[in-house]
Amino acid sequence: MGRTAATAAARRRAEGNALKYFVEDPGTGTLYKRGQLLGQGAFGQCYKFTDTCANRVYAVKVVSQQRISRLGNQGKVQREIELHSQLQHRNIVGFHRHFADQENIYMVLEYCSRKSLAHILKVRGMLMEPEVRFYLKQIINGLQYLHQQGIIHRDLKLSNVFITKSMQVKIGDLGLATREQQACQRRGVVCGTPNYLAPEVIAKKGHSFKSDIWALGCIMYTALAGFSPFEITHKQELYERIQEGLYRVPSHLSPAARGLIGKLLAPDPSARPSLEEVLQHPFFTQHFTPDRLSSRACRSAPVFPFVNPLQKFFQKTAMFLFRGSPCQDPRTVSPAPQEQEETPRPRGVGPVAPPCLEAEEGSTDPVEEPSCFSPHLLRRGSLRGGPPANADWGPGGVLERVDRRLRNCLKTIPLVEELPEGLRGTRPAQMATKWVDYSNKYGFGYLLSDGSTAVLLPDGTHMAFCPQRQRICYRSEVQKAVSFGWTEVPPSLATKRTILHFFTQYMQQRLLEGGPRQTNPGKPAGDPSLLHFAKSDKALLMLFGDSTLQVNFYHDRTKIVLSHSATGEDLLTFVDRQRCSTTFPLGTLAQQGWTLPLRERMLYALRLLHCL
Repeated sequence: MGRTAATAAARRRAEGNALKYFVEDPGTGTLYKRGQLLGQGAFGQCYKFTDTCANRVYAVKVVSQQRISRLGNQGKVQREIELHSQLQHRNIVGFHRHFADQENIYMVLEYCSRKSLAHILKVRGMLMEPEVRFYLKQIINGLQYLHQQGIIHRDLKLSNVFITKSMQVKIGDLGLATREQQACQRRGVVCGTPNYLAPEVIAKKGHSFKSDIWALGCIMYTALAGFSPFEITHKQELYERIQEGLYRVPSHLSPAARGLIGKLLAPDPSARPSLEEVLQHPFFTQHFTPDRLSSRACRSAPVFPFVNPLQKFFQKTAMFLFRGSPCQDPRTVSPAPQEQEETPRPRGVGPVAPPCLEAEEGSTDPVEEPSCFSPHLLRRGSLRGGPPANADWGPGGVLERVDRRLRNCLKTIPLVEELPEGLRGTRPAQMATKWVDYSNKYGFGYLLSDGSTAVLLPDGTHMAFCPQRQRICYRSEVQKAVSFGWTEVPPSLATKRTILHFFTQYMQQRLLEGGPRQTNPGKPAGDPSLLHFAKSDKALLMLFGDSTLQVNFYHDRTKIVLSHSATGEDLLTFVDRQRCSTTFPLGTLAQQGWTLPLRERMLYALRLLHCL
């Protein structure tokens, strides 16, 4: 088998060496000068050709007449020419013309000077998720066009995704492409690259549009991981793994990336999403995608400015809203916006690992001295108040009260192996289910579980909208609140109302729920005003006007909410990574205990509280 392959390769090289340096198109008289070999396939080679008259560069696929005659593939080459010559799309390699002489058939194609994604991955090893989104969106656009034309590619892979000088993606090599009706008539045909073959193709059930979507999943996985999901030496074992959908998931992939790969590589073709559904997946909608990439990304990882879709969302209105920058805040410590779905996630951390909260050797009790282990603070903000800032830490102050409750929990609640049963029939605690941090320019916006939306503005003021009451509440300071109907807001606050409106639209349309919604909220509970927020590299803390404390942990997307019931009973609500909430009275926990992961989260909350 190896000797046969070596003989075939030697024959192809000999055919390539016999190719003339100058080739004339007999139909137009155009003279081409042959340049370097760009790639080599089973049926021909691709060379860089230069039109000597116009000095234009093309990629020319050269297929030997002798070879296709020997293999009986004349129909295949004609089918490729027929299909490709009819296509015209920005993400499909352009087909300019074709001609033939006595030795070869020539297909004159668009030249992609950055070669292919396979070449980039060979140099880089693996790609970053924003880059992969940039490439995948263009691949999907090209694939949508092919499918709309009724064409199945059948050999979609990294080496057939080409990159132009301007870093535009072009799908090429349609040698195995066919129309859908022809694929349905020849279901037993198995063609393509082995480790990109879909399970139904291996089972000889035929190619379909969903087979291309499977290949898209292989491309995404390989680009992010640096290796194929199905990389087995023995073909039979490879096919078994593919049919069972067995592959290793690298730990550094984000939850959104893992989720989309799992859908694309579903063994059942009917379970795979459509291309339109792929683009609506959180991997694309909830994360940053660059508008363009520098050619340096072919050799080294690009450095992205920290931006997100909210920045674009505001750009159209920024000039109108911020003439004179009335809401700029000189206290802002960081220019980078963040949102709920873009929070940092430490590499290599499993989805259930709690934050690293252990005390250092030789230190004092962290409950007694939480400032000894201060988290790495990234940003904080506060509602403007009348009394001095440290008054909240005085006797009876809101920070002092919450601090006392946290310390009391950590001192009195024993550790157990399993959490006790939570309260049944209890309405989930009021909490922020979505949030967006753009506090350097526009503010910190959040959506509460009762449907209320609010924003803590950079100037320290606060505006909230309650849909049940259809009222806007504006606080210029902690103790100064006024209420208006939506249309009754005075002109001096119109800009802030517009900011609140934009935050509301963005969170409702673009972000996933981060906790349980109240299905029947009824009367709004407590004061939804955000008094303080603090962001570290591990968590976000929010302290509200009714003394409710909420801490969101980035790495596993769990949350803890310390609140109180209508009767004044202290409650602790835990929201797991499936967004299911369980509420415990603190009195019950004091008697029955809590688990170590929950205690560690409460301990970290105490440390983060002391950063305010």
